[in-house]
Amino acid sequence: MTERDYYEVLGISRSASAGDVKSAFRNLARKYHPDVNGASDAEDKFKEINEAYRVLSDVDKRAAYDRFGHAGVKGANGGSGGYQSVDFSDIFGDIFGFGGFGGQSSRGRSRGPQRGSDLQYRVSIAFEEAVFGVEKEISITRDEPCPTCHGSGAKPGTSPKMCKHCGGRGEVRQTRQTLLGAMVQVVTCPVCKGKGKVVESPCPTCNGNGQVRKTRRKNISIPAGVDDGTRIRLSGEGQPSPNNGPSGDLYIIIKVLPHKYFRRRDQDIFLDLNINIAQATLGAEVKVPTVDGESMLKISPGTQPGKIIRMRGKGVPHLRSSVRGDQLVVINITIPKRLDAEERDLFEKLAEKMDSEVLPQERGFFDRLKSVLVG
Repeated sequence: MTERDYYEVLGISRSASAGDVKSAFRNLARKYHPDVNGASDAEDKFKEINEAYRVLSDVDKRAAYDRFGHAGVKGANGGSGGYQSVDFSDIFGDIFGFGGFGGQSSRGRSRGPQRGSDLQYRVSIAFEEAVFGVEKEISITRDEPCPTCHGSGAKPGTSPKMCKHCGGRGEVRQTRQTLLGAMVQVVTCPVCKGKGKVVESPCPTCNGNGQVRKTRRKNISIPAGVDDGTRIRLSGEGQPSPNNGPSGDLYIIIKVLPHKYFRRRDQDIFLDLNINIAQATLGAEVKVPTVDGESMLKISPGTQPGKIIRMRGKGVPHLRSSVRGDQLVVINITIPKRLDAEERDLFEKLAEKMDSEVLPQERGFFDRLKSVLVG
C-alpha cells in the first residue's frame, strides 16, 4: 500500500513551524480519536496522524524524512516500523482536559504544598443582631500541628526521610501501552502520598500524622446588615495543610432567628399594626416598635385597611454602609366583636347618618403594596 506523505496527512506545508505541526496534530487528534469518533476507520486514521506527528515533531527525524522520505525513518521507531515512548500529556491535556490519560501532566500538576481544607460553622443570631452587628464567641474543632513533633509526624529525635520511591518529588511517572503506543502518566507517589518524605519512626502523640484534633474558642465580628444565609469568610482559619502549605478558610454561615413583630425584605422591615376604627376614621398618633426602640407614628384621618406608611431610615443598613432601608408599617383595622350598650347605641346612631350603599373596591391591597415598593 502506498504510504501517504506525512505533511499531507497533517495538512501542512513543508515549511510549517514546530508550532504549526503541533497545532495541526491537536486539531486532527480531536477529530479522529477513537474515543470521540465512532467511525470504523477512525482508529486507522488516528494511527496515521500519530505516526506523522512522531516524525515531523522530531527535528532529526523530520530532517531525515525531508531528505530520504519514508525510507529515511524506517526502523528508527518513528514510522510504521514501531512506536517509541513519547510524553503526549501536554497535547492530550489540551484536547481532553487531562494529562497522560488519567493523570495530570507535569506541566499542569501543582508541585507546591497542598492547601488545607475549608471549614463551615453555623451561627444563629437574633433579628436585631443582624441589623446592628454583633460579636460572637464560637468553638471551632479542627486539626492543629502536633505539640510533640511540631507537625513533622516523626518521633522526637528523628526526622522524616526523603521518599526513595519518588526521589522526594511526591509523584512518579508510569508508562502505559495504548493503541497510540507507550503513554507516560504522572501520578501521586503511592508510598509518601505526595509529601516527598516518609516517617520511619512515628510520633507517639499523633501516630505520625503531624496533627492532633483540638477545640478552641474564637471571637468573630458579624457586621451590621447580614441576612439569613450570609457567608462570612475568615481567611486561613480552616484546616491546616498536611505538608506545611497554607491553611484553608473558615466560613461562618449566618442563621437569623425570626422576630415576634418584624419581617424583612432586603433592607426594608415590615410591621403589621392594628388600630381601631376610631383611630382610622379620626386619625391618631400612636407608638410603634422599631429596631431602634419605640417611635411615634402619625395616622391620617380616613386611613383605609392595608395602607402602608413608610418610616424612612428605620430599616436594615446595607452591608459595610451606614445607609439604612425603611420600616414599612402595614395598617390593619380591628373591628370589635363585642359591644356594650353604650357602644352599640353610638354605632347605631352613626349607622343612621352614614351612607349604606356598598361599592366594589377599585384597587386591592397588593396593588397598593406594589405602588409603595416600586414608588
